[in-house]
Parts: sequence; C-alpha cells; structure tokens
Amino acid sequence: MIKDNVGKVLADGENACRKSGRNFKDMTVVGVTKFVSPQVIQEAIDAGISHIAENRVQEALIKFPLLVGHNGHLKTHMIGHLQTNKVKDAIFICDLIQSVDTFKLAQEIDKQAAKSEKAMGILVQFNCAREEQKSGAAPEDAATLIDNISRLEHIRIAGVMGMAPLTQDQGIIRKTFSDLRRIQEGLKARFAGHPRVDMSILSMGMSDDYQIAIEEGSTMVRIGRAIFKKE
Repeated sequence: MIKDNVGKVLADGENACRKSGRNFKDMTVVGVTKFVSPQVIQEAIDAGISHIAENRVQEALIKFPLLVGHNGHLKTHMIGHLQTNKVKDAIFICDLIQSVDTFKLAQEIDKQAAKSEKAMGILVQFNCAREEQKSGAAPEDAATLIDNISRLEHIRIAGVMGMAPLTQDQGIIRKTFSDLRRIQEGLKARFAGHPRVDMSILSMGMSDDYQIAIEEGSTMVRIGRAIFKKE
C-alpha cells in the first residue's frame, strides 16, 4: 500500500511538472512522518522517498537516528513550530529546519550551530495565508527579516516555506502559493551572490494541494497522508 501511495504521489507530481513546463527531477518530495512508525517509514524510503520530516523534535529524536543509520542517503527536516529550547536537539538530528519565522529563533539556531561548528540550513516561513492560527512571518517583513538572518554566520538560508489556507477554493490556494513564489523571486534577486543566502528552495504544497503548488512553482512538497494513508 505505501509503495502504491508513493508511486501515485510521484506520478501526480511528474504530471504537474509537465503541465507547468518543468522537470520533475528538480522537485523534492518530503515524506511527513508524524505519527508514523519507523517500520512504515522504511517502506516509503524503499519506495523512493529520500527526505523525511517531523513536526515535533521529540518524535524526530526517536525516529531520525534509527532511519538514517539504515539509510545513509536519507535527509531529515523539521517542519513544525520550533521552540528555542528545542533548537539544540533539532540541529543535532536535522539537515534542514523549515519553520524559522522570527529573528529570535534564527539567533538561537546560530548560537547552537556555532557550538557544533556547523552551518545550519534553514527555510524562512511566511504566512501568506494570513491566518492567525498559522506560524510564519508577515510577507511585508520578508526583506528585513532575511537581511537580519543573513548576518548570522552559522546559518545558511536555503529558501522559503509556507502553507495554503484551509479552503476548498482552489483560486485562493493558488494565489497564496503564487504570492509566496513572488516573495522567493524577489528575495533571490535582492540577495543574489550573498554567501549565506541561496533561495533555491520553495517549499509549499501538502497532501491536498501539492499538485497546485507544483504548478505554481514549488520545488519541495511536504506529503504525509497521501503517502502514509492505509485505506
């Protein structure tokens, strides 16, 4: 079942890339492993998933070392709201922290990364949906926030991340994604050549809307239910 689910996600993603004139080889599919056992996650890895993500550091501490130990190529991500007191552990077990939305959090990541003599990859999360219950920096603060974070020596900004609002209106979903793409494009131009700002990753799209996200320019989708559902 997991193998079939992965196959469908990859096929749907390839179709969405084809519709938008893009190459699926430039896409990254991240399996979101919230509430999923290591044994089931391994099935997804065997089916072709090479990036996994968790919402909570305490869950990642249990799963990531075990899975990376058996799959040396595996890349690990943190996508949930990250508290500053969990940063030290997140740096230890993650290749990329996707949910950085304040300068204060970035400062703590820089501080802990310096202790480990590590340059930590991050994505800056923006709340283009403008929903109060969602994390993310305000879009209008994008340039200032990236400029401030870019001064931190032990952080590498790899791009931006965001989520669509909870709605069935595809027009609203599509606009939210296109707004985030425009933020990424503006930041890429503004910080071109900066040694600590890459902006190559546009992480948007989840199980219900990843095909729309890909059509709107996403380079990384975060898929949980569509991969790990049992029915």
